[in-house]
Amino acid sequence: MLNSTKENTPSGENWERDVLNRLAFASLNEQRRARKWRVFFLLLLFIYLLVLYVKFVEPSWFHFFDEDDNTFRNHQHTALIDVNGIIAADTEASADKVVTGLRRAFKDKETAGVIVRINSPGGSPVQAGYINDEIKRLRDKYPDIPLYAVVTDLCASGGYYIAVAADEIYADKASVIGSIGVLMNGFGFVDALEKLGIERRLLTAGEHKGFLDPFSPMKSEDVTHIKDVLKEIHVQFINQVKLGRSQSLKAKGKLALLDNPILYSGLVWTGEQALALGLVDGLGSSGYVARKIISAPKIKDFTPKPNYLDRFTQHLGATITNTLSQPLKFNY
Repeated sequence: MLNSTKENTPSGENWERDVLNRLAFASLNEQRRARKWRVFFLLLLFIYLLVLYVKFVEPSWFHFFDEDDNTFRNHQHTALIDVNGIIAADTEASADKVVTGLRRAFKDKETAGVIVRINSPGGSPVQAGYINDEIKRLRDKYPDIPLYAVVTDLCASGGYYIAVAADEIYADKASVIGSIGVLMNGFGFVDALEKLGIERRLLTAGEHKGFLDPFSPMKSEDVTHIKDVLKEIHVQFINQVKLGRSQSLKAKGKLALLDNPILYSGLVWTGEQALALGLVDGLGSSGYVARKIISAPKIKDFTPKPNYLDRFTQHLGATITNTLSQPLKFNY
């Protein structure tokens, strides 16, 4: 009886091996299932991020299909680059960002024409000059691709400095245009320091190193010198306006308009007034220029899109820096 019972019971060794095998296979199957789900969710995340990228960064990808017959075609488009806000090295309208968009737009084989859409109060003459120079270089390199400036709300100072590099300038009748001049501003705190009993201690190496210091009395020779600097930059601005607008106005028989000194006084005008003064060539939006002037109604945006996390960080840092220190700047 004892022998019979032992024979009907699985040996200890075989039973343990069977259990271990079952556990091992179960573990492997669980790892495979976990790996498949991980790949699945990673794929979903990739698709989600791709959709976000296409929607917000490259929305033009949605226009691969023709609107009329839904067949895949290649169409020529009008390239658009926005110059929005203050023109400075650390803004969306910096020369680096605008020039990057311009180069991509001209390099695209489907670009029929380029629109630089401007809504800016101006800013750095250096940054505006960089963009002006690059527009002229690209127009020479791609002579078959015209470039038009389109003004939305505001095109003043450095904004107009950029616009005059275009073949033609268009604006809305209520746009504000002009301010062809240069300014430099600041504050003086000399009397305030005296009333508070604060002594200003400024040490310099160089006779005029501390000129226009806001905590020291102004010197007539310093004012004269800085006015000469502003005048020189103003002359450079005027020359670029005349150079950029002369070809368009000459073709219309209105070249004499550029000799009107009121244009360079720093005043601004509406779009309709600017048209009469020769500052713009016509009234119209970006859509109008794409349809009627370039004859390529599909608009593709080449404006470099910011990284929003970097943008927030930079804005926060710039705000703190500007709060602590506000240096003197030349501005168009």
